[in-house]
Amino acid sequence: MTETVLDANNIRVVRDGRDVIEDVSLSIPTDDQLLVQGPSGAGKTTLFNVLGLLDTPTDGTVRIRGEDTASLTERKRAELRRETLGFIFQDFQLIEDLTAWENAALPQEHTGTRDEEWLGTLLSQLEIEDRAEHYPATLSGGEKQRVAIARALANRPAIVLADEPTGQLDPETTEQVLDLLFRLQETANTALVVISHDMQLEPRFDTVVQLKGGKIRTETA
Repeated sequence: MTETVLDANNIRVVRDGRDVIEDVSLSIPTDDQLLVQGPSGAGKTTLFNVLGLLDTPTDGTVRIRGEDTASLTERKRAELRRETLGFIFQDFQLIEDLTAWENAALPQEHTGTRDEEWLGTLLSQLEIEDRAEHYPATLSGGEKQRVAIARALANRPAIVLADEPTGQLDPETTEQVLDLLFRLQETANTALVVISHDMQLEPRFDTVVQLKGGKIRTETA
């Protein structure tokens, strides 16, 4: 039986007296490839922040491996984020004065568990091992995205959350990045949740969640 690593129930987020997210429930098993789609203003980023424990919902619960995160202190939430979640941000968020290798290794630095062999495997599979000592300013957009993917997987997280991971990439590079994400997901045995407005990504995913007006509907391929 496949383990459920993230379970969000009846999530509601209120901002300025308005429901940004309303009654959203998601159950994400370990091998899931979930795409969350929706237009600008649909609440995608808010949902990303709630699922990633970067924000707390007004109502509802988020459980990681069965643990109710609402009862955790901020320190415990931060520990759970570092140990269980990997993030790929739309704007990459690489540190400019660190090399590609150093950026990818940051999650391991934060947890104090260094695994250089795994980092080497990631950079090799992402085909950027020859760029390991280069700084972000010298990398292309596609190379920066690959470093961001390596960083997200550095601690072998249970879940990788990706916010518009192909938003700044051309169609050919988008396909390459998706291929790498899916391959590395299997290698790392992690769930993958991608949040994107790009309708062309839909055929690549088994499960698609349409987020509109803060509510969802699910389609299964």
